[in-house]
Amino acid sequence: MNVPLLDLKEQYRGIADDVMRAIQSVVEDQRFILGPVVDEFEHDVERALGVKHAVGCASGTDALLLALRAFDCPGAEVVTTPFTFFATAGTIHNVGARPVFADIEPDTFNLDPAAAEAAVTGRTRAVMPVHLFGQMADMAAFMALGRRCGIAVIEDAAQAIGARQRGADGAWITTGTLGDACAFSFFPTKNLGAFGDAGMTVTNDDATAERLRKLRVHGGRQMYHHEEVGYNSRLDALQAAVLAAKLPHLEAWSAARRRHAAFYDEALAGIGGLATPVVRDGNESIVNQYTVRVLDGKRDALRDHLTAHGVGSSVYYPVPLHLQECFAYLGYREGQFPESERACREVLSIPVYPELTEAQTGHVADTIRAFFGA
Repeated sequence: MNVPLLDLKEQYRGIADDVMRAIQSVVEDQRFILGPVVDEFEHDVERALGVKHAVGCASGTDALLLALRAFDCPGAEVVTTPFTFFATAGTIHNVGARPVFADIEPDTFNLDPAAAEAAVTGRTRAVMPVHLFGQMADMAAFMALGRRCGIAVIEDAAQAIGARQRGADGAWITTGTLGDACAFSFFPTKNLGAFGDAGMTVTNDDATAERLRKLRVHGGRQMYHHEEVGYNSRLDALQAAVLAAKLPHLEAWSAARRRHAAFYDEALAGIGGLATPVVRDGNESIVNQYTVRVLDGKRDALRDHLTAHGVGSSVYYPVPLHLQECFAYLGYREGQFPESERACREVLSIPVYPELTEAQTGHVADTIRAFFGA
């Protein structure tokens, strides 16, 4: 049996008519950059998340870049995690700021708030927690950190649109509603994926939203009048149309991922040398990835075993950012962030996309159990 890590063709088959109608409408209208389709999709996201402003842009990377510029991070330091996709720290560098790393929590893989606070200096302008693999970081702790230190909290929710966390009053809090700004990616492999690159930055602050909208069109509110040097980072209407057609399905898709995760949790429980993901009480993950830890140096052997039995898998991420060649100038060394480094040696993500059948998830679990002789 073949079980790919992700099968976008299977998802498309279920929504093809809606998507093609949306695309055809844009083609007939011939307005391809920003415009009414983008405006409506932004409003759809605002309503879905309960956030005041949603500002579409060209990619999830640009969504982070725009947020960093909106909070005047160039020339300052930004604290974040070394265990994340490259864009998190790459945008900090590219905006002219300095990435400052802090270690992760070993159970959630998310940035440790205490470690982040220890990394704050008088030059820190923002902290950027990443909601990795679909589970929100401890936003109560990060918002308290932001208030104590007078710094912005910029959420990297590229993998976590729609993830939720209970607040102190027991009410659900959704990604993007607490931080000073929050960046989403609509890369095709995300739970809500476009047919190419697309992204969005959301905020509840009017002034921040206004600056984001200005920065995405070369730094001007009016064509050919530029108040600052911005970027060409506009959301294509075709991508907005695709995303708008998909958005009503997001909740059901994420729920299906959670069902698959619950099956794996039970089927893989008690296997020595394997640790299943931890979702903390009060969190509802969207399970962008189901990422296990493989102990005792057997990760790569398990991956080869899965491949031999037709099961897709991937390592997110094999090298922590503080040890990437391009960040050597920061002066970090091996051993400085041991939990991030250990995660890079142990993590392996297995198929969890919504359209998986019981037979497929059963095959994945059986293949893993066979490897461990369980």
